[in-house]
Amino acid sequence: MSQPPELPPHLRRDGLAPTPELTRMSHSTPVARDPGVFDWVVTGRAEVRAVLSDTDRFSSVPPVQQKAVSQPKEAGNLLHYDPPEHGRLRKLLAPAFTSRHMRSMAPAVEAVVAERLDVLAENGPPADLMRHFGWPVPGLVSCALLGIPRDDLAQLGRMLDVRAPSRMDARSGSRARRRIAAQKAYISYLGGIVARQRREPGEDLLGTIVREHGAELTDAELVGVANSFLAGALENSTQMLGLGVLTLVQHPDQLALLRARPELLDQAVEELLRHVTVVSTASPRTALEDVTLGGQQIKAGETVSCSLLAVNRTRLPGGPEDRLDLTRADASSHLAFGHGVHHCIGAALARLQLRASIAGLLARFPGLRLAVPEAELRFRPFAAQYGVEELPVAW
Repeated sequence: MSQPPELPPHLRRDGLAPTPELTRMSHSTPVARDPGVFDWVVTGRAEVRAVLSDTDRFSSVPPVQQKAVSQPKEAGNLLHYDPPEHGRLRKLLAPAFTSRHMRSMAPAVEAVVAERLDVLAENGPPADLMRHFGWPVPGLVSCALLGIPRDDLAQLGRMLDVRAPSRMDARSGSRARRRIAAQKAYISYLGGIVARQRREPGEDLLGTIVREHGAELTDAELVGVANSFLAGALENSTQMLGLGVLTLVQHPDQLALLRARPELLDQAVEELLRHVTVVSTASPRTALEDVTLGGQQIKAGETVSCSLLAVNRTRLPGGPEDRLDLTRADASSHLAFGHGVHHCIGAALARLQLRASIAGLLARFPGLRLAVPEAELRFRPFAAQYGVEELPVAW
């Protein structure tokens, strides 16, 4: 088989994304062994859907917690729960994340977008879209939903940035210690937010959960809920927004199409989610019994990683899924939000923020473009949420 061409920088990953090696895997077999990271890497669409929907034979509880008698290490993190505990917790949280409820938040999200567009304009051109828009929009929305003071966003951002793992951690004891300290400070901060909500529940998302289900949730679970929400609604949405805008300006024909046909916005959001997929792999699963998948036997106790990016970008390179097409009719069939019981509970909010942000940017800055050569952009290849560090833009 011939060697596929090297992927562009914004599609490379140092984890389990469709690098040329993984591309060959997706062509040849839906299940490939990768003992250096996980026991198995799953790249076929049918096989990924099968693993993510099979809670009887695959566990989401981290392997180190498989023999634990109590609840998972990260209490409140839905991704680390198996049924029936997962169903109990999700049932308590789901009413706050319905599409109908998220639609009612549209005016508030649009107000945040308008505010940050003003800030972006004041700081350019050129201006760093990530600093002035990509990070603050999800950040301010998250603060409002969790009852976090707006003035604390900068402090929260520093803690999240420092606690992000790096390839250098293993070789730098001081950086690893800083990361551990930041993690403790971050959890302690969220604990303070939960304690305040216990005393005086607000009208925000976390306050509503405390008021209606506080007796059914421990403080540790509420901290975990807030942590999970921030990781998804803030970190994921920030990087999706940045890479989404980058992808559009890298495809001027598609950007021009969206400007000419604004009715394609919803479809464009789905295509960007499919094409970019900032969370390249679903949380690991552990086989609870011997399972045959894609003609391979996975033994009980072995870990499986499902590549969402490989599924969303199948038949790489050069196939139709490798191209950005804002008119793609089946774009919404992507797995960017996962699949099965662990399908992202905040998907509707993520779509809302991306839709409002893109619409606002295109309306305010018709000439939006990169302000530096693409080769100068710096990416986050070792972060759980892949993305771009800075995105200098002009208009």
